[in-house]
Amino acid sequence: MGIREISISGHKLTIHELEDVCDSATGRVLTGSWLWDSSLLLSQWMATRAEDIRGKSVIELGAGTGLPGLTAAMLGAGRVVLTDVEALLRGLERNVEVNGLGERVEVRELVWGSEEEEEEWVSSGARKGEGEFDIVLMSDVFLEVEAMGDLAKTLKRVCGSGSQVWCGSEVRQWTYECLGQLVSEGFGVVELPSPVGVSDGSWDLFSIFHLIPPIEGCHVGEYLVLEGLGDA
Repeated sequence: MGIREISISGHKLTIHELEDVCDSATGRVLTGSWLWDSSLLLSQWMATRAEDIRGKSVIELGAGTGLPGLTAAMLGAGRVVLTDVEALLRGLERNVEVNGLGERVEVRELVWGSEEEEEEWVSSGARKGEGEFDIVLMSDVFLEVEAMGDLAKTLKRVCGSGSQVWCGSEVRQWTYECLGQLVSEGFGVVELPSPVGVSDGSWDLFSIFHLIPPIEGCHVGEYLVLEGLGDA
């Protein structure tokens, strides 16, 4: 397990990476075990939007090591919920603890599109008020096109009409296909290109994506142009 010290806007966050953790059902390594450059990019970008974060409720989906969510807490968010699959919760809890953010940050299991968890959130009262967050964070989640339907279901559940959805991502050949699936689910997408040099030189382009949740009675994706979609 690695330990990384990350500096965001002059503040240090300690991130513990897990040894490769595997999905118990498929045997596949869970990539959320370690820190990704896209989460660094998103966190650094968030530091320029501190006024938009202060006092807000924030949820991170597919949090992995939790850097963006922890950054939100450090920047003054009123409440932060880090979510991921069960196998990664131990690492998230440790990162909350070592950074002394336990009073404002909680860790919860959340599997995208899970009907059982939908019922649990509703029965706990989270769906009304507590379940709709001001800001939703994601990093490097546009990996599997077939997972986008479940992601859309979860996004619709945690977003209110005024929610901001911010995602940092490496731009890969399938990124726009994944985003296109979200557009088909009614989301609007705006891309802010952010070329970033990566230490090993293997990647040369990352972007911040703003997702606009569907408004009741209005299919946003029908009229908002997804920048770059035609070039994918």
